[in-house]
Order: sequence, then C-alpha cells, then structure tokens
Amino acid sequence: MNERLKSIKKMLSDGHCEATIQALQEVLSEARLASDRACEADAYYLLGNACRKMGDWQGALNNYQEAIDRNPEGPAASARSMAMDILNFYNKDMFNQ
Repeated sequence: MNERLKSIKKMLSDGHCEATIQALQEVLSEARLASDRACEADAYYLLGNACRKMGDWQGALNNYQEAIDRNPEGPAASARSMAMDILNFYNKDMFNQ
C-alpha cells in the first residue's frame, strides 16, 4: 500500500470517516486513470471500511465487492464475509424479539 493510502488508513482509524471517503474518491479517480487495479482494490477496501464505520452497510458491501473484483485474494473478501455474517445475525435476531 502506498504512503498516501497509509495516511488515509490512519485518518480512518482516527474516526474521520467523511474526510476518508473524500480522499479515497480522489485516489480512485487517479487509480482508474493509471489503470492501477491494486491501488483501486486497496482504496475500495478502505472505502468499505469507512462506510461500515458510518453504518452504511450496503455501501460497505458494495465497496468490498468492488475490491474483490479487482483482487479476489485481498482482505475485502473476508471483510465482506464478516459483514454478511453480522447482517444475517441482526436480521435473524429481529425476528426473535
């Protein structure tokens, strides 16, 4: 992961989700122009994490899938699987109340 993505990851871990999303959208634009699929995969993965932190589960799943499409062996596959497990648990739990 390049230095810019590392600093964006730090921004996300510090809780600056909206700024993270804006920065990642810029990175994605540049990565698309450069046809840098690895950078795109990393950016989509981080974008999924930012969406998840903001409670946007559908956005998280969509971004994880974009990352998986670019790098099936990356961390997005397990993140998407975990997010699906959480959502399935919550949905089932709602019926048990």
